[in-house]
Amino acid sequence: MTAAKIKVLCVDDSALIRSLMTEIINSQPDMEVVGTAPDPLVARDLIKRLNPDVLTLDVEMPRMDGLDFLERLMRLRPMSVLMVSSLTERGSEITMRALELGAVDFVTKPKLGIRDGLLEYTDTIADKLRAASRARVRAATQPTDSVAPPPILRSPLLSTEKLIILGASTGGTEAIKEFLMPLPPDSPAVMIVQHMPAGFTRSFAQRLDGLCRITVKEAVHGERVLPGHAYIAPGDSHLRLARSGANYVAHLSQEAPVNRHRPSVDVLFDSAAEHGGKNVIGVILTGMGKDGARGMLRMREAGAYNLAQDEHTCIVFGMPKEAIAAGGVHEVVPLPAMTQRVMARLATYGTRAQRV
Repeated sequence: MTAAKIKVLCVDDSALIRSLMTEIINSQPDMEVVGTAPDPLVARDLIKRLNPDVLTLDVEMPRMDGLDFLERLMRLRPMSVLMVSSLTERGSEITMRALELGAVDFVTKPKLGIRDGLLEYTDTIADKLRAASRARVRAATQPTDSVAPPPILRSPLLSTEKLIILGASTGGTEAIKEFLMPLPPDSPAVMIVQHMPAGFTRSFAQRLDGLCRITVKEAVHGERVLPGHAYIAPGDSHLRLARSGANYVAHLSQEAPVNRHRPSVDVLFDSAAEHGGKNVIGVILTGMGKDGARGMLRMREAGAYNLAQDEHTCIVFGMPKEAIAAGGVHEVVPLPAMTQRVMARLATYGTRAQRV
């Protein structure tokens, strides 16, 4: 029996983008465009009539803003939404808000050569639509600004050698926010790879920096990795942990993508295995694919202690599942408990250090 195709509804005010998305999606054997709409008001009626599995939604449109429509949709009829964003600072800021409102993921429109650019994205768009069709959709939450901050966790007495090394993909922007917000100002340094295009990681870091007690920033090549800071890999660079004398430093490179990603979680995890060893706590969160699975096993073999997000709280249980299957994970933990478990594990380091 042939499996049913993934039904996609494309919403974009550009006839060209609607045509190209239709061409890309219909070229895949397991999905089809069941309808297109030039604005959210037309889309609203088509959603009721066609019952699509996934909606692709332009960020900026006439008649009703994409964010306003997304907010109403996720409140009244939560469904999988893949945002289509422009590669601009405003586009990245709006996209961050869309992910906060419940969009599963996003793709970007190329600045030049839209037709050729989008057709080059065929595999990426198809992969993201497949992941979105399987995603655990959550209803819209309150804006972060109106939510009370989580209780602060106490940091155990630790040396500056301890590190938290984290990787995520689909659904990761909100998961990373939930993980970082309870961290105390003197927490160990956190190094992060989140699959995201160049430009978007800056908006992501700035948004988190305004919400967290630690300093959150895009990593800069050669800078010292310090406690109380989280370093996010820029969207076009691999991030590695390196050493400079007695200090940890961030190393960025433009080497070829790994697992089709730059930045790649495996690249960061491999470097943490080499230079961090038993000083590392590894964390892998929601995401599609297998990036990070091999590197997490290497970290475990080097003495790191590793945690993976559980299936129930993942938007997409891909990367954690692969890391667990590869044998690199010590504990599987629900996202709301992840930060507490990491800090509890770090406290055992402190206890051992005091005994010595």
